[in-house]
Amino acid sequence: MKTSSKVIALSATAVILSAALLGAAGSPSLLRTAEAETAAIVRDKRPVITDASLDFGAYDPHGDFSDDRNPKIEHLFLPWEDVDLASLAVADEYARARGRDLLITIEPWSWSVDWRVSPDELYSGIMRGHYDANIAAVCSEAARLKSPVTIRWAQEMDDSDGQFTWAYWTPRQYVSAYRHIVTECRSQLPNARFMWSPKGDEGLNEFYPGDEFVDVIGLSVFGFQDYDRGITGGDRTFAERLAPGYQRVAGYGKPVVVAELGYEGDDAYVARWANDVAAPNPDFPLLTAVVYFNDKEVYAWPDGYGKPDWRVVRGLSEEG
Repeated sequence: MKTSSKVIALSATAVILSAALLGAAGSPSLLRTAEAETAAIVRDKRPVITDASLDFGAYDPHGDFSDDRNPKIEHLFLPWEDVDLASLAVADEYARARGRDLLITIEPWSWSVDWRVSPDELYSGIMRGHYDANIAAVCSEAARLKSPVTIRWAQEMDDSDGQFTWAYWTPRQYVSAYRHIVTECRSQLPNARFMWSPKGDEGLNEFYPGDEFVDVIGLSVFGFQDYDRGITGGDRTFAERLAPGYQRVAGYGKPVVVAELGYEGDDAYVARWANDVAAPNPDFPLLTAVVYFNDKEVYAWPDGYGKPDWRVVRGLSEEG
């Protein structure tokens, strides 16, 4: 079991604020250095929005989309322990000022380096009600917000890379825990939408908690050219990456969102992804939104491929 490495790169407060939120009051983001602020931009790989029916959003800890009118979704990550939930009000103010809805990913752990709970302990604690106060605190605070809210809990449960504690659960355990959490959260936040968000891998359907507990389905889609060429022998497109997961969830008839999106490679690879991710595609009629993960990867890819940098804007001082 490995705890989230987000704690190494970002403080919990900065993540909740999606970092750019500090810019709402005219202040620079805490996560930007003076050098990064003044660096000449050498690359901008943000998506090209050509499908008016498809919403675009971002998890944006560096504030690269703070003045961009395209995003309609502000994505926040937060644990349900050791977090200042009052800062959600700041996130709400930031999102409302830009006409954005909130997508809140709640991870059932703490980002403290001292946090140590085994998968079985976490599961049994949830089912015994030990964490009911945690989810009630998050959802009751979210109920005070004025922005429309979607709750995404314990994402990528079908992942096999060992990143998430809850991915060690059996499908039956995950379904029981997910249903319990959604029921508890709905009692505090009845108007929220709830996103079930597998990674998109084979076997994800065993983790489906049932139609009454799912309003929208999220998937994770990342394009990493080095990995593509090393594992599959050639570049993969956005559609090729999305298709397997999409086909596995399309039968549920729910709206589909790419809840985490990123791409990195040479200029041609990046340009193709940037032009494809928010363009009309009849192969994905249930796709309603794509949400960019605008930061460096927090967990190393398998087979020694390291941590790709998904960030859309990089300056000279950030290269190397």
